[in-house]
Amino acid sequence: MTTTKQSHPKGLYFIFVTGMAERFGYYGMRAIFALYLINALMFDKELSSTIYGNYTGLVYLTPLIGGYVADRYWGMRKSIFWGAVLMVLGQFLMFLSAWNFESTELAKWLMFGGLGALIFGNGFFKPNISTAVGQLYEPGDRRLDSAYTIFYMGVNLGAFLAPLLCGYLGDTGNPADFKWGFLAATVMMIFSLILYALKKDTYLVNPQGEPIGVKPAMKEDIDNAPASAEMMEKPKAKLDVKQTVIWGAIGVLLYAVFYMLVFKGDVIGSFIYTACIVIPGYIISNKSLTKIERDRIWVIYIIAFFVIFFWSAFEQAGISLTYFAEEQTNRTIFGKTIPTSWFQSLNAIFVVLLAPLFSTMWLKLGQKNMEPASPTKQAIGLFLLSLGYLLIAFGVKDVAPGVRVSMLWLVGLYFIHTMGELSLSPIGLSMVNKLSPVRFASLLMGVWYLSMATSNKLAGTLSALYPEAGKSKSLFGFEIVTLHDFFMIFVFMAAIAAVILFFLSKRLQKLMHNIR
Repeated sequence: MTTTKQSHPKGLYFIFVTGMAERFGYYGMRAIFALYLINALMFDKELSSTIYGNYTGLVYLTPLIGGYVADRYWGMRKSIFWGAVLMVLGQFLMFLSAWNFESTELAKWLMFGGLGALIFGNGFFKPNISTAVGQLYEPGDRRLDSAYTIFYMGVNLGAFLAPLLCGYLGDTGNPADFKWGFLAATVMMIFSLILYALKKDTYLVNPQGEPIGVKPAMKEDIDNAPASAEMMEKPKAKLDVKQTVIWGAIGVLLYAVFYMLVFKGDVIGSFIYTACIVIPGYIISNKSLTKIERDRIWVIYIIAFFVIFFWSAFEQAGISLTYFAEEQTNRTIFGKTIPTSWFQSLNAIFVVLLAPLFSTMWLKLGQKNMEPASPTKQAIGLFLLSLGYLLIAFGVKDVAPGVRVSMLWLVGLYFIHTMGELSLSPIGLSMVNKLSPVRFASLLMGVWYLSMATSNKLAGTLSALYPEAGKSKSLFGFEIVTLHDFFMIFVFMAAIAAVILFFLSKRLQKLMHNIR
């Protein structure tokens, strides 16, 4: 039954604040991370891009682990709590690394320890906090897209404030100050943990007032869900030894191919790309799935594939676009030079400003039965991403190396990209929630983030193509000489993906079986 309620449950705003504080920690650290690698640890751009890609790739890979543990063993609440604990530890280790930056070896290992804790902590926190939003509502509630947009606005409020404060404290031009930026991220992560621990029992409840996320989904929801005639004939989700062995063997073979032939020694890249194929394959082959469930999961997979192209271009914000802001953007306002890291707040502030408009727009279009289906929204997002890169490619065309261009080119790019993001990301979260079988909800949210793991790893690979004096760089035989050449990679990549997805959208809508 579709509800007509207009107001959102209080639990949404609790998740809004908790997620905002956690994302402050993540984006605050990320805003100064690449700058810390280059200016404090003195790594070159290629190595910094590789580390950044590996870190952000693994950050989005571990939600599969967190989703699996939540679905089978811990439940959402426990997973979110321990994820937050690990992230507090990770942020603190980053602070200690920056405190000891002059002792390069010690700083490096403290940094890797911090990145590891952040990677696993995020894996438990992120998919489960996202899934919790959907469980605050009845199935079929038309407010769900609006709810995820509001949740996304909270995430981006934290992402807006973080680069400003962490950049102000850490990105001063003095390598010794990076530690204060990391400390600010640590403090906000502690706040998120304390708030969640104190108030989760009050606000994490379903429309009937019952607590959500206490028990694992596979132990609680299967037994309580009404069974269709088709489902009665299907076995419940359980470990299939033969299926596990088959996909395990496929995984070993794929990893060997990626490691030896494709990535040639890149352990993390080989692992991420192998997981991107094997884990979705393992889920879709589960014998408990009905035909309709399997069709809907295929929609998630297909759209997740196209989302890889969006995020690999979008996530240049933390690496190549940071290099561009640092080296070739005029950052002077009223006689003062603003920190490079502040540009990473542009996307977030545009989200905060535009998210209410997009939320209202989807609601009004839905009331008039004119709202585009999720695949069409994703295609629109990709088109806008391509348009943003076309703008900045035009802005840097024929500009000599070392010449600084107006910051308005970057501002324009981030504005257009934000509209693309609001058409794609919160809608994608909502789509996964609506299309996933309840017993696989957190795990499939993890698969959605797996596409982002792949795209973030790809983002690091593509960022390494950023033009540098004295270094020859090329892609598929095409030489990357100028910034115009570099930005046009993303123009064509996103445009081609947008066109293909748009033409597939009607077919995908059929596979969604009346879910929009």
